[in-house]
Amino acid sequence: MKFSIRKIGLALAAALLFSACSMGASGTVRPEGAGISGKHLRHLDEILEQALARKDFPGAVVLIGRKGKVVFRKAYGQSQWVPKPKPMDEEMVFDLASITKPVATATSLMILVEEGKISLEEKVKDFVPDFVPYVDAAGAPGEDARIWHLLTHTSGLPPYVEPGGHAGVEEQFGKRLPAEELVSHIARLPKTDPPGQALHYSCLGYITLAHIIKKVSGLNIADFSRERIFQPLGMKHTSFCPGEKLRVLCVSTEVLDGRPLVGVVHDPLARLQGGVSGNAGLFSTADDLAVFAEMMIGNGSYKGKRILGPLTVARMTTIWPKAAFAGRGLGWDLDSPQSTSGGDLFGPHSYGHTGYTGTSIWIDADTETFLIFLTNRVHPDDKGVVAALRSRVANVAAAAIQDPKKPGTSQ
Repeated sequence: MKFSIRKIGLALAAALLFSACSMGASGTVRPEGAGISGKHLRHLDEILEQALARKDFPGAVVLIGRKGKVVFRKAYGQSQWVPKPKPMDEEMVFDLASITKPVATATSLMILVEEGKISLEEKVKDFVPDFVPYVDAAGAPGEDARIWHLLTHTSGLPPYVEPGGHAGVEEQFGKRLPAEELVSHIARLPKTDPPGQALHYSCLGYITLAHIIKKVSGLNIADFSRERIFQPLGMKHTSFCPGEKLRVLCVSTEVLDGRPLVGVVHDPLARLQGGVSGNAGLFSTADDLAVFAEMMIGNGSYKGKRILGPLTVARMTTIWPKAAFAGRGLGWDLDSPQSTSGGDLFGPHSYGHTGYTGTSIWIDADTETFLIFLTNRVHPDDKGVVAALRSRVANVAAAAIQDPKKPGTSQ
């Protein structure tokens, strides 16, 4: 009898230990416990496996959260194909590319706005004296761009430097250029349109914003975002220029000079600045981005840590009224031509962003749901495709919601 009880006790302890380890590793719960159909989420396996069979990209990590719980967390495929295949893991670190814009740059800028150190209506040239205005056909200068124009991609700056790409940037600037010199070059570029009149999704505007953040705060975007955002939130696997411990977890991107980039930013202009930039350069995991998404759904706070105020979050995630045609908030995409990562089913107040390397995040505060879909589509030759799949993955996630009504709201 004692032996049987002892066996039962050991079995129970082992089961509890396994359960605790499983929960500790993934943090997942049964989807139904958060109002999500686990049966419907099985469609994700099918569409992801089909994409892998087509070799659309080597691998991916998908994470879905709702009501403070992670209901789906799974890795697919490979983290690299060359020099030899390596399996993807849920805890791997991705080059987020342009997700840097809302998560690091826009959030940092809005912290400074909250502290009264800068206003969105201030002129860009007050911080970047070289910033020239739009000039019309008659040679007459137009109005000066404001800070909010940079945030909404309506400043008149072109999307990127020309020629672009890895070879174009290196040919024009060399392998390394101080950020201040690059910003001065950007500021003097001819503007495509008067500010507030046209949408040109611009990496150059966010490089300029990072320069302004440093000028106002005294810290570059890497240090400011680490101290004011990532450390308070416990995002331990999120950083610019990941160190050795994180680099071994990094997913490979494009092969350059015969070797894949691993833990080195893919974006040429960010790499030109040593990996610290306002448009790209941030590395993170699906788990860390889940924490950031929870903070946004929590009106700027997460587990007692306040990053932003509720009114600031609302402003950032609402279409900016002075440039409503752009379909963008402050840092976030809501209904612009680039907003396909949210699919067709999430509500009109949902928002998110994508990254060139194949990354995306979408948040629907109305249903307390978020989706993180990270791929390495640029490995090994920048020919991977993911745009249509982003929408399909989002549609599966949204359709799995069984009780879309948020507590305390009316339909």
